[in-house]
Amino acid sequence: MKIFIWRHSKKFSSWSMFNEPHVYRDNYLQAEAVILAESEEEALNLLKPDDKWDIEELKRITPIIIEIDHPCVVSKLIYYG
Repeated sequence: MKIFIWRHSKKFSSWSMFNEPHVYRDNYLQAEAVILAESEEEALNLLKPDDKWDIEELKRITPIIIEIDHPCVVSKLIYYG
């Protein structure tokens, strides 16, 4: 099993970033999905029942992938609103 982490921030989005992903269908500043799965495809499929996540947009972002066979830091997030 692996942990897949997708993070996206719109904090510095502007009109000049037309091609910026929009991974969640409601308005957001920070979005993060952390999923335990065997593969990236399985992880994305686990998000599908929550139709607010835009799977095609998430595919544009390379997730952090953590193998769970040894100790490690899973996630660190600093948010200064």
